[in-house]
Amino acid sequence: MIPRYSRPDMVAIWEPEARFRIWFEIEAHATQKLADLGVVPQSAAKALWDWWETKPAIDVAAIDAIEAITKHDVIAFLDWVAQQVGPEARFMHQGMTSSDVLDTCLAVQLARASDILLADMDALLAAIKRRALEHKFTPTMGRSHGIHAEPTTFGVKLAQAYAEFARCRARLVAARADIATCAISGAVGTFANVDPQVEEYVAQQLGLSVEPVSTQVIPRDRHAMFFATLGVIASSIERLATEVRHLQRTEVLEAEEYFSPGQKGSSAMPHKRNPVLTENLTGLARMVRSAVTPALENVALWHERDISHSSVERYIGPDATVTLDFALARLTGVIDKLLVYPERMEKNLNRMGGLIHSQRILLALTQAGLTRDDSYRLVQRNAMKVWESDGGLSLLDLLKADADVSARLSNAELEGLFDLGYHFRHIDTIFTRVFG
Repeated sequence: MIPRYSRPDMVAIWEPEARFRIWFEIEAHATQKLADLGVVPQSAAKALWDWWETKPAIDVAAIDAIEAITKHDVIAFLDWVAQQVGPEARFMHQGMTSSDVLDTCLAVQLARASDILLADMDALLAAIKRRALEHKFTPTMGRSHGIHAEPTTFGVKLAQAYAEFARCRARLVAARADIATCAISGAVGTFANVDPQVEEYVAQQLGLSVEPVSTQVIPRDRHAMFFATLGVIASSIERLATEVRHLQRTEVLEAEEYFSPGQKGSSAMPHKRNPVLTENLTGLARMVRSAVTPALENVALWHERDISHSSVERYIGPDATVTLDFALARLTGVIDKLLVYPERMEKNLNRMGGLIHSQRILLALTQAGLTRDDSYRLVQRNAMKVWESDGGLSLLDLLKADADVSARLSNAELEGLFDLGYHFRHIDTIFTRVFG
């Protein structure tokens, strides 16, 4: 985790003290249920909860010092708690294995991280919706291959982004449900030394579901799907960021990132206003996606368990969620303050002498009796003259002067085919589909 790209609430989930507090709750809830089942004394559970109610500080350094000797993090934690609680602490961890604590804790952390990410996505969706409605009928150039294609509206561009992030949100809801599972099943997952009721109780207390079959670990296909979902969200962030970057290019300049008073774009060139935020988002998206392949490779573990996944998850758990949290918040700010230039959009629409209406003319000629190939040829031979003049010529004028075209379409009919509003007849339908 890099502080420059981190926000405190998400970082807090992954702090060592927060992890140890979750570990304690897992152990104490398990001990409580074992006491209720008569496996351990009620005094053991009471001693743990009584100590916990004092709101004790977790001495991370002391636990680390024990681990330096034991070479085992869970044992180090249990030893430290025993030092604080006293003899009753010997009943902790009855019938459990380290993965019961580690995997259940990770599930809690990822679920809490998901809740922050879902709130982030709600804020982003709200910002996109507001700007989409604002520019619902703002005409702009639609491009394919980076080349002028046909007119659209800036609102439609943003409606597409809204629909995409709404899908991402739904995927994250599903991924959260999939990852939020509890395993308290013992050494190889057979419950040989711990009753399944303990697992059910701990899951209930922590807001998790029960893992149907854990070996010694929760199956890592769940984690793979979770991080893959984060990767997809990151790619959607990059898609919208890339659109903003293209629109901010000097030759286009239809929209740009907000440039605050006192901000400087270049150490050498005082005139520069660079799309630094969206370029940053492109880079951050790459880092989130870098977690996906290791998560997929974690699925295949030896037999009931090995720890080849452990070191990977210590990296990607914090890094991917912290980075994505920051990226979503940054993108929300970009969209919220995005500078939009309708006049420049109109100028670009008109730049190429009406070429953007070529399909309507093609279709009209076919309806007037020409074959599609002949219609295409007639339109293209005039369109290429406009293209080669860099928009200096008018497609409408050339078509009116083309005897083969004018034999099929009157001047009035041709002029009607250059109506910009024609392209926006179904904008309401699109917005209803997207926003309801």
